Amino acid sequence: MVRNLCTAVPVAIVFMALWLSIATGMAAKEDTVIFLVRHAEKTDESQDPELSETGRHRSRELAELLRDAGIQHIHSTDFIRSRDTAAPLAELLGLEVELYDWNDPAAFARSLVNQGQRHLVVGHSNTTTELVTLLGGDPGMEIEHSGEYDRLYVLTIDSSGSATVVLIRYGKPFTQ
Repeated sequence: MVRNLCTAVPVAIVFMALWLSIATGMAAKEDTVIFLVRHAEKTDESQDPELSETGRHRSRELAELLRDAGIQHIHSTDFIRSRDTAAPLAELLGLEVELYDWNDPAAFARSLVNQGQRHLVVGHSNTTTELVTLLGGDPGMEIEHSGEYDRLYVLTIDSSGSATVVLIRYGKPFTQ
């Protein structure tokens, strides 16, 4: 029962945020909606580690959470942990994971805005908050590098270029 609530509550929050943005006219057809997450838990601190079992579980939770969010593009940095975080949703939706250059976040942010539509972007503790900022949102506090993997930003950019951000948590919660 607790597990079902842990899954159901974040799902309800995501869809409430989307519904509210649609109901208030913020997510009209031309608006851009970008879901941004840090990659899931990794096996170690090496240069390009795989996801741990906990991370694989979180990536499946993310896929279930976003399966009906209307995502049309999935983006990831070219690291195993990021690609593997994006993979379950990509498989579920029949989409390719599009790689982006994390060394040029400003260009990537511009391309997301210019392209419009709905996107999932999988990055890292430093790139995710940077992208939220570049897209016009407020990411809040820095992501705790040592273990914070539960943030999901829902960033909506309306037709005037104004951005709104909803931060939710998903999967096993981060505790310090």
